[in-house]
Amino acid sequence: QVQLVESGGGLVPAGGSLTLSCTASHDISVVNAMSWYRQSPGNQREFVARIIGSDRTTYADSVQGRFAIARDNAKRTVTLQMNSLRPEDTGIYYCNAASPYRAWGQGTQVTVSS
Repeated sequence: QVQLVESGGGLVPAGGSLTLSCTASHDISVVNAMSWYRQSPGNQREFVARIIGSDRTTYADSVQGRFAIARDNAKRTVTLQMNSLRPEDTGIYYCNAASPYRAWGQGTQVTVSS
């Protein structure tokens, strides 16, 4: 069973930047869509960004223009570059691999202070 491990979370002041990484235990070139989601206390998990194939990207309206998703199949890694962070970006960020793996990572905490 494939495992996804997120890293790179932490505490950052508003306006700062963080880069999250998601490393898979298996080849991700067979996965069409890799995504990032997030969940804040009291809220449902919400979509943040997705990359389909090598360069087709989609973003939630709330992060459009501030976040950038990328993938490196050779390194089995998906990254999320987050700039101009806001307190409302605080939450646990999860990596997701679509079919055939249909897997989630354990999450990494991002806290943006005001």
